[in-house]
Amino acid sequence: MINQNINVALIGNPNTGKTSVFNQLTGLNQQVGNYPGITVEKKIGFCKLSHNIKANILDLPGTYSLNASSIDENVVIELMLNKNDKLYPDVALVVSDVENLKRNLLLFTQIKDLEIPTILVINMADRMEHKGITLNIPYLEEKLKTKIALISSRKGFGIEELKKLIVTYKSISSEPCLNASVIDTEYFNSLRKAFPNQLLYKLWLVITQDVNFLNLERKEIQGSFTKSHSDLKRLQQKETIKRYQFINDVLKEGLKVDASMAKDFRSKLDRVLTHKVWGYVIFFSILFIIFQSIFDWSKAPMDFIDSSFASLSSLANDSLPAGVLTSLISQGIIPGIGGILIFIPQIAFLFLFISILEESGYMSRVVFLMDKIMRKFGLSGKSVVPLISGTACAIPAIMATRNIENWKERLITILVTPFTTCSARLPVYAIIIALVIPDTRVLGIFNLQGLTLMLLYLLGFAMAIFSAYALNKILKIKGKTFFVVEMPNYKLPMFKNVAINVIEKTKAFVFGAGKIILAISIVLWFMASYGPGQKFDSADKIIHTKAGNTNLTQQQLQNKVASYKLENSYIGIMGKTIEPAISPLGYDWKIGIAVLTSFAAREVFVGTLATIYSVGGSDSEDTIKNKMAAEVNPVTGKKIFNFASGISLLLFYAFALQCASTIAITRKETNSWKWPLGQLIFMSGFAYIVALISYQILK
Repeated sequence: MINQNINVALIGNPNTGKTSVFNQLTGLNQQVGNYPGITVEKKIGFCKLSHNIKANILDLPGTYSLNASSIDENVVIELMLNKNDKLYPDVALVVSDVENLKRNLLLFTQIKDLEIPTILVINMADRMEHKGITLNIPYLEEKLKTKIALISSRKGFGIEELKKLIVTYKSISSEPCLNASVIDTEYFNSLRKAFPNQLLYKLWLVITQDVNFLNLERKEIQGSFTKSHSDLKRLQQKETIKRYQFINDVLKEGLKVDASMAKDFRSKLDRVLTHKVWGYVIFFSILFIIFQSIFDWSKAPMDFIDSSFASLSSLANDSLPAGVLTSLISQGIIPGIGGILIFIPQIAFLFLFISILEESGYMSRVVFLMDKIMRKFGLSGKSVVPLISGTACAIPAIMATRNIENWKERLITILVTPFTTCSARLPVYAIIIALVIPDTRVLGIFNLQGLTLMLLYLLGFAMAIFSAYALNKILKIKGKTFFVVEMPNYKLPMFKNVAINVIEKTKAFVFGAGKIILAISIVLWFMASYGPGQKFDSADKIIHTKAGNTNLTQQQLQNKVASYKLENSYIGIMGKTIEPAISPLGYDWKIGIAVLTSFAAREVFVGTLATIYSVGGSDSEDTIKNKMAAEVNPVTGKKIFNFASGISLLLFYAFALQCASTIAITRKETNSWKWPLGQLIFMSGFAYIVALISYQILK
């Protein structure tokens, strides 16, 4: 038989386990990107269904209905309407939660009205017995005119049966569950006469939604069948009522719940985890444990990676023939890449904990809990989602603000989200904390370095909240939005989901940062290895004839020459030029270069210093941490990385907008250069002032 590729769309409400189903079907065989023209994340996976059929599985953004109120929901509607789209589904899988079947079926009935073969996937079936739920599957299939896959993505059962149903999608009825004309018979009959070759429900969506539908002239439809906003809202409400009447009738026979068999542990746990006092105590205790673990657990693998790259650099320098290429590899590429790979353990542990909190259902409780605080500062709980997700990266966090309907509230969230400590700051924090904060225990239990890291995270979040409060007053926000969050059931995190999330996020971090670091390392190596004028070209002669150098060993002379060349190289001249502006912060010209290059990405800071110190003649077998610890001010003879300069650097990176990608995404989301430039100037200026004050007080 001929090999066949089919498109499968995964659709469902948030928290139905849709992503878990996606992971079960695709494993690590996934690609992540953005939809053309917008920044909503698109996940596509690939799955072999049989020996000759493969499926392209598209994980669509979560949506409650096809009555769109956000960009995410518009993505779903536009795809389902546009048959010319290369991702237009051959079959739709509507994922539902067995405990919330009534609510989930609203979206299912709407998808069925688009006359696409649709399979109802009822997830979390392993909880049916625990909740006293029984389903009459044949009855439900008959009334809903579909095939039903009863699965548990957590335990993995039902997945093979689901694959078999997908293979036979052509035999599944595409007939709607109920006639769309029940919304308004006269109105829909006139629609049918005007456009006899189009589906009624597609026409209705084009009229009511702000979507692109390439097969029809949208203006023609809306011009001929226009209604007032209030009339359309009334008809949408009537549609929802009619659908729920149908769903209620079906579930009377199709679903039975014996409350006496259910054990309501969730309510008891919620009362504790969302308590006005204990909820916060538990949340901050969990944060405390996370940051303690990040430092304690990652120490051994980080030391191993650091020493391995130092040895690799030395081996390359000794084994390869002397020349420009060897110098580039041993002093540029290897130290630069090693400067970021050393932080894989800490990044992986951070994403591990975040994944566990999300998978367990606890993160939704945190969002609910923090809503009470956010409202006092002019934001709703909807702003908490971007701020919390900002601990991974500001880019997707800013994208997540598209769920906030109020423009000013959304704008404030976009502007303050970069204050939240992202994973790109972690390498900078980790290396500086390791250098200037003692690795000691407080009260014999708590790691002081872990405490410092937690305080930096809290400082970033506090600054985001304070800035939101100030902007709320300045921008005169008048509109209010209501916050609705769904509390998913508690469940043990699935190892597979957590593992995939950690691997994918860590891989994206390493490869995303790795490309930038590799390019910058090569440029830095060139600028540090070459320079203009007589001073650079005659460095050997100048150092050898200089008074006081006659008694030095050959190695010491070589280090002196390398250091002199570095100071008079292109990068040295650049660093010396900016040094007067940064020396009041406790930084030398080398740190200044690292601060400048880290504007491309914060994590480049460590890689830059690794490259500069390698070219600068330090012992090639030394680790980056040891090289930074040994660096001294040639004038004062004091260590460059001391407590005062270290705290100054930590505070600078806590507040500065050292991320070109964040500026780009802010420009895209606000459609103006005014906001990202204002964001850059304020955050950088504030970071400079705080770093200056802290250094001058502590030195």
